[in-house]
Amino acid sequence: GFNPGQSPGGRVIFEHEGVFIHPNTEEEGTEPDLLVSGSLRILEKDAEVLVDFRPLEDPVDPSNMLCAGQDSSSVVEWAQCPKEKHQSHQLLETQQSYETEWDMLNAVSFRKRSIFTLRMGMELNGDLSRWAFSVSVSDLRSITVKDEGWTFVILQQKEPSTSLPALHFHQGGSREFLDNLRRFALLTESPEDETCLEVSTPNRALSQSFENLLDDNSSYWTFAFCLQKFRRDPYVATFGGLSKVTNYIYDALRGAEEQQQQRPPEEVADLLGEVIPGLEINQQEEPGFEVITRIDLGMRPQVTRREPLSADRWSKHLDMEGRVQDVDQLKHEVFKGGLCHAVRKELWKFLLGYFPWSSTSEERRCLQRVKIDEYFRMKLQWKSVSEEQERRNSRLRDFRSLIEKDVDRTDRTNWFYEGLNNPGLTLLHDILMTYCMYDFDLGYVQGMSDLLSPILYVMENEVDAFWCFVSFMDQMHQNFEEQMQGMKTQLIQLSTLLRLLDLTFWNYLESQESGYLYFCFRWLLIRFKRELSFQDVLRLWEVMWTGLPCQNFHLLICCSILDSEKQKIMEENFGFNEILKHINELSMKLNIEEILQKAEGLFHQIRSCKVCVCAL
Repeated sequence: GFNPGQSPGGRVIFEHEGVFIHPNTEEEGTEPDLLVSGSLRILEKDAEVLVDFRPLEDPVDPSNMLCAGQDSSSVVEWAQCPKEKHQSHQLLETQQSYETEWDMLNAVSFRKRSIFTLRMGMELNGDLSRWAFSVSVSDLRSITVKDEGWTFVILQQKEPSTSLPALHFHQGGSREFLDNLRRFALLTESPEDETCLEVSTPNRALSQSFENLLDDNSSYWTFAFCLQKFRRDPYVATFGGLSKVTNYIYDALRGAEEQQQQRPPEEVADLLGEVIPGLEINQQEEPGFEVITRIDLGMRPQVTRREPLSADRWSKHLDMEGRVQDVDQLKHEVFKGGLCHAVRKELWKFLLGYFPWSSTSEERRCLQRVKIDEYFRMKLQWKSVSEEQERRNSRLRDFRSLIEKDVDRTDRTNWFYEGLNNPGLTLLHDILMTYCMYDFDLGYVQGMSDLLSPILYVMENEVDAFWCFVSFMDQMHQNFEEQMQGMKTQLIQLSTLLRLLDLTFWNYLESQESGYLYFCFRWLLIRFKRELSFQDVLRLWEVMWTGLPCQNFHLLICCSILDSEKQKIMEENFGFNEILKHINELSMKLNIEEILQKAEGLFHQIRSCKVCVCAL
């Protein structure tokens, strides 16, 4: 809560000294035009994140302060607006931008004040502590951000519903403050007021939000407890595991669910059509009747799988210049049987989009030469950063720390990554660091090492693995973005699909507070990487990369697994915790060929289904 005058200590996440409070000049004992200069910090202490403001020793009289313009080419003086004595001060020179980042002169000069004013200032010094405050991020309801030549920020608490003193960023830094705050809280623009950012429950940095979820040794019980607590009160779900993730997706799923309850059948059909492109559902509606849509799936067709594509068969797909002939037929063969390992190194580059399907062998060699140069230019960027530079680059430092931590525990039972000082681990680390240079806005988020590991294992080449990983991340990017739009969309689509395919099972899950399918989160986030054996992951990914039979085939993979487990879940009357435990324990027990066979059957079953319309 709000702790005036108490210095909390703790680990400093962010610190900025050019922050001012403008006390109300009508307040008794306050000097007119007084500015309380202070240091604003974000601290981590006792598993809690705090926003802390500490006043500095001397109050500042703005009428005596000079500052440099944003380009530091001119000096402007602050003057009080005569008709708005008690409002904020205006700059004689204004900047037309959302936030003007003012640079204070290193030596700020003051005109000599009268003895009375100096004495008044000294008397106030002892009382400046009343402007100090420390508030937990979890206690914040909203943050108002406004601009009047400089940016000022108002923090609004939940309980009691009060505003803390406005923080004026005369020296800039508000953007950095908010960016650091976003590492621990979701800030979303209020639909009623664009200057107001609503604060969702505190989250650790998104990179940390997957830590317990992706840790093989983490307990599903933490997961279960957090989700149950979150459903009861989203504002107090501040524990480990998925509670941090649910902050991002809860509102989206709840909103989608409320819409689904009231959607007309034609919209429900459209939703399914979006998940399975090409699916047509005809709607009929008789006047005066409420129409309820029921999907008659009929029999699921028998589907067979084939042998993996051999090296000999692959060579027959290439012409004399190395172009791939009949790409559609080749993709179909890969979808039906996958690849033998000998051809993965070459064919994955096509499947992932690194090599154009129409390219010749010579064109691919030229492309690789260009990509080698491009890769090592980016690698040199982070390799040449000195310790002194990195000390002042907190994002790069955080990326490196998280990568080192994740690499050390990625697939260490696989021969390619096992043991100490393994060169595979070094390559894994270097590729992920270089990806940070390639996409610094995203940088590194936990889980990305799982997506790279199989690619590097197959490629056995640093540069080729990097560019294949870049292509894969182009598909997966939204899964790891801060707003997690990709995960929201997929969970909504999966819930919609399962509801339409198996309403009985979906209703059972909903009755056990599992209708949002949170337990599928890890499946979708890293494409079943932790659920299957390493070799089965290779098979599944190459099948999915064909784009057949639809772009959302991974959702049908989920439905295939759930279809196999629904009988046990419902017959044994599993509750919320038991469902999570059961799904968690499926890891490494799944048969990929059976899953692919059933998922393909589900696709054809859906495509051939008819819609029955019943009038009530």
